[in-house]
Amino acid sequence: MNTQGTVFKYPDNVDTDVIIPARYLNTPDANELALHCMEDIDKTFVERVKPGDVIVAGWNFGCGSSREHAPLVLKTCKTGCVIAKSFARIFYRNAINIGFPILECEQAADEICAGDEVRVDFDTGVITDLTTNKTYQAQPFPPFIQHIIKSGGLLASLKEGADE
Repeated sequence: MNTQGTVFKYPDNVDTDVIIPARYLNTPDANELALHCMEDIDKTFVERVKPGDVIVAGWNFGCGSSREHAPLVLKTCKTGCVIAKSFARIFYRNAINIGFPILECEQAADEICAGDEVRVDFDTGVITDLTTNKTYQAQPFPPFIQHIIKSGGLLASLKEGADE
């Protein structure tokens, strides 16, 4: 499984209230929520993001409240993945639970720039900055977590297992 797209770069400690402001959480519609994704840190994100685009961030991405809405709106915006130095643990688990790919790679997060074109191979953990021709090695998820992500989330992967 791969994704390729343009990089949106953000700093350390991007919290869930920045990813999806709490003032919009009164709707259960993921598509409506996604219209407000990242608006408090990047007002034009939803206008510019294209399927497969990649967010690169610093330490502790997704900190704050434990809402699943944060990775959900990123997935709904068709963001290909988030590469960060580290993730808040609850965001990390919520991303896996809904089938949204994330990778931790400090060197990539430091060196990849906004606007770069990046390709990510989730099976191997190889991140290629096509703009600079540099590659980075993230730790790929073990096969059972890759299966969850490829299935579209934990519940979908469990349903697949029950259907077999």
